[in-house]
Amino acid sequence: MKIDLSQPEPIVDATDLARVFDLSPERVKELMRAGEMTSRFETGVGEDAGTHRLTFWHDQTKVRFTCDAAGNVLKTARVKTSR
Repeated sequence: MKIDLSQPEPIVDATDLARVFDLSPERVKELMRAGEMTSRFETGVGEDAGTHRLTFWHDQTKVRFTCDAAGNVLKTARVKTSR
């Protein structure tokens, strides 16, 4: 999996998000448009320089992708939250 970091905001393919949330790509797009799936993008500093974190929330699930400067996903974490 790869995240496109060439734009001002990172781009993740809806198919990749659908897979980790157990949804269809169409449903992911609907949730994003409705503001029911949200995200946060962070850039590493200090010892984390050269990496990025992209976190998505939907319902009670949080998915976090950690990637390198080229957008290659190094780690994926999926947890249930009380949010």
